[in-house]
Amino acid sequence: MNIHEYQAKQLFQQFGIIVPNGKPATSPEQAEAIVAELGGDGWVVKAQVHAGGRGKVGGVKVAKNAAEAGAFTREMLGKRLVTIQTDSAGLPINSVLIEKTSPIQRELYLSLVLDRGSERLIFIASAAGGMDIEAVAHETPEKLISVPIHPAAGLHGFQCRKVGYVLGLKGAQHKALQKIMQGMYDLFLAKDASQIEINPLIETDTGELMALDAKINFDDNAVAIHPDILAMKDASQEDDKENEAQRFGLNYITLEGNIGCMVNGAGLAMATMDLVKLKGGLPANFLDVGGGTNVEKVCEAFKLILSDSSVKAVLVNIFGGIVKCDVIAQGILEAIKQIHVAVPVVVRLEGTNVDEGRALLSNTGLNIYAADDLAHAAEQVVALAGGAA
Repeated sequence: MNIHEYQAKQLFQQFGIIVPNGKPATSPEQAEAIVAELGGDGWVVKAQVHAGGRGKVGGVKVAKNAAEAGAFTREMLGKRLVTIQTDSAGLPINSVLIEKTSPIQRELYLSLVLDRGSERLIFIASAAGGMDIEAVAHETPEKLISVPIHPAAGLHGFQCRKVGYVLGLKGAQHKALQKIMQGMYDLFLAKDASQIEINPLIETDTGELMALDAKINFDDNAVAIHPDILAMKDASQEDDKENEAQRFGLNYITLEGNIGCMVNGAGLAMATMDLVKLKGGLPANFLDVGGGTNVEKVCEAFKLILSDSSVKAVLVNIFGGIVKCDVIAQGILEAIKQIHVAVPVVVRLEGTNVDEGRALLSNTGLNIYAADDLAHAAEQVVALAGGAA
């Protein structure tokens, strides 16, 4: 789960990490009032969307006065921002963050991520922070340092000093960095985060270290025990179908193809999508109905797939282990009864109660095609969809 920058900075403040003075606004009038409240002689207006790269596409603007801040806010609100991290539709801007501008001496990079391979939290840092950090990681990875933290030992001062030397810090800045890193570490554990990123972490003209930007991702499996974090969720920043899928315990991800896929089991789902691509098609979604499902979930899964207007054919690939093939068949038929199905459906069933499932789907007079094996099913659905999207 992602949250907005202003929400991440509120959490930073709770854990002792210094951020610029600022507040969110949802109207031009509110933006102007915040500027008056903050005072100073320069303010930045930042579009609040769950994506990076805002500064390169007009999502971050510097205002000289309250009227200009209000005008920038009016210009942004209600629009969709397309960045390198969004699809072509972009994300809606429903709020902006108004902050006082900060004097920047240097831009640094600091993040804390979970490395599942080493089973460690790892701090990643670079003295080459800013908007082009992705290019730095790709072209000059030697400019990045990684410091793993042992879960039993926790974060130590010598590790913070190691990062500080790489960042070129001096004197009291090392102590300030240690406070920031400790705050990130404590926040990560306390709120079950999966990533915390500060880009840039700036050094001001007076040598102070400040989190000019903030990004936090949380473990979806843990947010239920953190109602304060769950309350920060902004559904408008997420795919509507993915949100609907969560209501029914379905694992659904929207893709850009024209072949809907419904499979039980994540591994089988990925193998099915790979085979569809191998046969010249392009999946419209990833959808795992789970190992133990029921007629209602299958019905809702089918309706989710067909709600995508780009879908020209559907492939159902079920291996009946825990879930029985006849249950899947009943769900398909129930979905067809409830909604108009104008696209062909290829069904490949194997496993528990496969004969019963096939019998339910045969001789229905509906646009359903049976397949004996997965390779045949993939070829068939690609042909019925008219090839690749």
